[in-house]
Amino acid sequence: MEEAKGVVKHVLLAKFKEGTAQDQIDQLIKDYANLVNLIEPMKSFQWGKDVSMENLHQGFTHIFESTFESTEGVAEYVAHPAHVEYANLFLANLEKVLVIDYKPTTVRV
Repeated sequence: MEEAKGVVKHVLLAKFKEGTAQDQIDQLIKDYANLVNLIEPMKSFQWGKDVSMENLHQGFTHIFESTFESTEGVAEYVAHPAHVEYANLFLANLEKVLVIDYKPTTVRV
């Protein structure tokens, strides 16, 4: 197994508050995706909704994943004014949130 050199994945699991309108959720996701255009260390962004049949989601409905070149890039992203402003708005609409940063390990068989 080989740990990625420098690359860091920033994963956020979310459950939106009951009563949050779908158009508001859509706008929040669009604004989250736009951060990749505003914050240089953020290299990519992906998101999706839970589709698992295992029912182990613990109430989380959405996943957001951003890629950075280093832990320093994640720190720069977290402190960036555009992220701080967005995070305050985004988190106010969430019932539950879980964030994990990790360095992916490639398994060679």
